[in-house]
Amino acid sequence: MVIKTSAASEIQQLIAALGAEDDVRREAAIARLAVLGARAVDRLIAAYEPADRETRIAILRALESAGDRRLVPIARQALPAGGDLGIAAASALRSLLDSPHGSAGTDALDVLVATALDPAADRRVRLAAFEALQDMPPEVRARVAAALQADPDPGLKARAIDLPRDAAAAEAVWQDALEGRLPDAPAMLREAAQTRAQSAPLSALQKLIEAIRAREGSVRAQAKRTEWQGVRGALHQALALRGSRVAVYDLRETIEGAGGPVPVSFLAALHVVGDASCLEPLAGAYARAGSGDARWRHQLGEAFHAIGRREKITRRHAVMKRIASRWPEAAIALWSQ
Repeated sequence: MVIKTSAASEIQQLIAALGAEDDVRREAAIARLAVLGARAVDRLIAAYEPADRETRIAILRALESAGDRRLVPIARQALPAGGDLGIAAASALRSLLDSPHGSAGTDALDVLVATALDPAADRRVRLAAFEALQDMPPEVRARVAAALQADPDPGLKARAIDLPRDAAAAEAVWQDALEGRLPDAPAMLREAAQTRAQSAPLSALQKLIEAIRAREGSVRAQAKRTEWQGVRGALHQALALRGSRVAVYDLRETIEGAGGPVPVSFLAALHVVGDASCLEPLAGAYARAGSGDARWRHQLGEAFHAIGRREKITRRHAVMKRIASRWPEAAIALWSQ
């Protein structure tokens, strides 16, 4: 399709905006590209392969309304990637199920059925693929639902017998996360963890904390890093409520590397399970904070004293001597609080 120069320029600018950290700008670009439809497809497809994960999700969403058969191989490639990318691919394939273009509808159907029944795929992606089939003829849905009712995964089985979708999705997010497949959206995992972390194996929560910390370090946007840190703090709080110290090292290292305030859940956990090894990081953070951040300093001091009282730390303790040597002003301030 020949595209006028002005339209081509607009499409290029919109595709560039798909990688923006500004949610409003990105969503507006997706909506505009969807309106442009077939005129934008060639450039969207060309942009997909070199794009990063977040931009690929946005491209799939923009392509969803175009109904172009070239979407099938792109979606087939995206589904195994899991997370929001796989879900976007399943949603995009749904738009092709009634396509009049040759075998596009049949190919999309085959990919969605195979994904829904694939035990190696992310649970949320399997669920999304199953949901994408809900507009198909009853015999197609029934065949897939019957297979899922025998599936070993409780979330997929629950959805197959028509239990609430939100509950099935939350269980899928949680089980995937425990197996090392984190969702793209931190809030989804935090919500799933609220009712599940208190009964999960302690070793599983420790591994999940480590996986989340790795994810924090890999994302570009500061806002999303902060969200992931909030999820990690919530898991630490869940461990503290169970009196577990299996991840105290992560609490200690987080405070040690903090350039400023961290979620209060970290400090709440330190109040309960922090040990003497956490006192130096707390004192160091207190010294770095300076007098300009009174609230953060107060929170650090409260955690410091809670640990000191519980562990019966005196001024003659080796850790207090090290603190006095490294941060004499902070040591005096903390001890006098």
